[in-house]
Amino acid sequence: MATYLYRLGRFAFRRRALVLTMWLALLAVLGVGAATLSGPTSESFSIPGTEAQQAQDLLADRFPQAGAGGAEARVVFAAPAGEKLTDPENRAAIEATVARLRTGARVGAVTDPLRSGVNPGGTVAYAQVTYKVPADALTEKDREALAGAAEAGRAAGLTVETGGDALREPAEQGIGEVIGFLVAAVVLLITFGSLVAAGLPLVTAILGVGAAMAGIQIVSGFVDLSSNTPTLALMLGTAVAIDYALFIVSRYRHEVAVGRAGIEAAGRAVGTAGSAVTFAGLTVIIALAALAVVNVPVLTQMGLAAVAAVAVAVLIALTLLPALLGFAGDRITGKRGRTREGSPGGSPGTAGDDRRGRTRDPEGGGVRPTAGRRWARLVTRRPVLTLLGATLALLVIAIPALDLRLGLPGDNMAGPQTTQRKAYDMLTAGFGPGFNGPLLVVVDAGPGADARAVAAEVSTAVTGLPDVARVGPATVNPAGDTAILQVIPRSAPDSRETTDLVHAIRDQDEALRGEIFVTGTTAVNIDMSAKLGAALGPYLAVIVILAFLLLTLLFRAVLVPLKAIAGFLLSVAATFGAVVAVFQWGWLAGPLGVEQTGPVVSLMPVILIGIVFGLAMDYEVFLVSRMREEHVQGAAPGQAVVNGFGHSARVVTAAAIIMISVFAGFVLSPDSMIKSIGFALAAAILLDAFVVRMTIVPAAMALLGRRAWALPRWLDRILPDVDVEGDRLRAEPDAPRPEAELVGADR
Repeated sequence: MATYLYRLGRFAFRRRALVLTMWLALLAVLGVGAATLSGPTSESFSIPGTEAQQAQDLLADRFPQAGAGGAEARVVFAAPAGEKLTDPENRAAIEATVARLRTGARVGAVTDPLRSGVNPGGTVAYAQVTYKVPADALTEKDREALAGAAEAGRAAGLTVETGGDALREPAEQGIGEVIGFLVAAVVLLITFGSLVAAGLPLVTAILGVGAAMAGIQIVSGFVDLSSNTPTLALMLGTAVAIDYALFIVSRYRHEVAVGRAGIEAAGRAVGTAGSAVTFAGLTVIIALAALAVVNVPVLTQMGLAAVAAVAVAVLIALTLLPALLGFAGDRITGKRGRTREGSPGGSPGTAGDDRRGRTRDPEGGGVRPTAGRRWARLVTRRPVLTLLGATLALLVIAIPALDLRLGLPGDNMAGPQTTQRKAYDMLTAGFGPGFNGPLLVVVDAGPGADARAVAAEVSTAVTGLPDVARVGPATVNPAGDTAILQVIPRSAPDSRETTDLVHAIRDQDEALRGEIFVTGTTAVNIDMSAKLGAALGPYLAVIVILAFLLLTLLFRAVLVPLKAIAGFLLSVAATFGAVVAVFQWGWLAGPLGVEQTGPVVSLMPVILIGIVFGLAMDYEVFLVSRMREEHVQGAAPGQAVVNGFGHSARVVTAAAIIMISVFAGFVLSPDSMIKSIGFALAAAILLDAFVVRMTIVPAAMALLGRRAWALPRWLDRILPDVDVEGDRLRAEPDAPRPEAELVGADR
């Protein structure tokens, strides 16, 4: 592989004008396509194979007049202290508000709160507003009309608050992403000491993310995509694009610093560091593509979109970046000229290293041990103590994960001062905690049966179940074969009792006539959590097996991939602990802008495991491939760990800080799901890069010694030699330097 990528790097450097023109042309085509073919994204999602989804599909077929899929809003009224809503003045205020609600351009129906929506005490009532279009199709004018009607009710002396998905506006990108990008720029400038060198990773990241986002926009014109799909692709694409370019630029500067011509330095940088980038990108792609195993369309879309962003980042790093290096010429090294570089896959035995693996100043200075080498020596001097201490620290951080609760974001997760949360609390106080999570029981009576009679039997049976507060009257479709019952639990939507009630209602299917389905937001949440929990094992197995095979091929060892996977599990456990501590327990909630604690978003575990696995393997590849390179060149196992870590630590540290900054920027998002994912990924990279990869990994490698690189002979014969360290490149003399290739690039 290194040889092929070496040739690719030389070609891109030599024919840089052609490569740049081709990429700019591709971006132009994608931009035109995005502008002309893009379609709207959706806030809705489906979960195939669950009973709640079967019920939703049945409702859409049997009750088309109900406008299935339309947005909904609840307008909640509370009487002034000491009064009732049925008092003449309050009744008139409610009637005026309802009349104004019905004038909305996209409003399909508004229920009368005075007939069926008043609590027994007469102090709280609600009107259900159903729209003709989904929530993501509502305009700002529609939401202003809803807010204006509520304000009119307040002006009449009532307490009026609104909730429901009609108020949920599409998430917009904010200042957080810009802050993350600026931090990345500062880190790159400090790392390289050159504006040109720092700017190249940023330029390639912008172009790569732009291409990926344009492609997603084009696909949205033909496929119904989730509104969160572009955000995940943007988040990951930006982070990996900067990191991959950082490693190759760093290696290029190292090759130039030891005296190689620009075209040769580009070839060797792409052949060595580019090989590591390719394998690192493949691990991320495997982890993200495997999200399709869960069989939740929104997860599949998010995973595949992010796969596209990562793939584009790899391609740009291997082709466009060496072309830009050709245009940069000597400016890539900055004013200080040739400086020492320590990059993953750096060449041992060159002018930049002494025999003990310490970095030597290429300008003729003495040996200068780097901070990374000093840290590696400290860790490997006491490997057992270091390994136990770091592992114990991660396990302690992981303790809150034992209290992990999953749920879907709703009005209960809104900030305490928002109208959605106030409406939720008013309904809870007026009608009980279960009123905010009603269950929709769909009764399919079957051909020739009386749906109303069957529904009456079901209503009687369900009323007798524990934790049922009320069963509403049946609504029968025009064909007379299907009925709907609304069941109000006594317990809160996210309680264990409500989950048991859903299962108990479904169990009645065998004892009663017809088929019984349970759906609604609460049932969908329960089914989603169950489906994701069941898929977690197979999903983990798929990514772990595929990544083990890939890492075994890369490192030609068995223990190294096993160690990498064990470290990943520690990182994920600690990350879940941090997420629970912040988003459920409320630790540091104020500084992080978490307005309301509650269950972790159901999609979080699977998304986090997939992304963190891929990114964790990135750093494993960059660090350990350099250690293996030192080992195969004859260094003792312990010295190979120190040398490899010393060459890699500075760049890996910069890459981790950049990735943490990019992800942390999404914590400022107003969307609770994006906020939690951004925090989780930032915490995961922090723990994995600095505790696992830069502390546990060198300690474990020092303990394993030569056994770390052991490979059974039968397996050695089977595995192809991909030569990711570029051994063949070192065995060959530098390629000749035609003058035509050097003009304007490597003076």
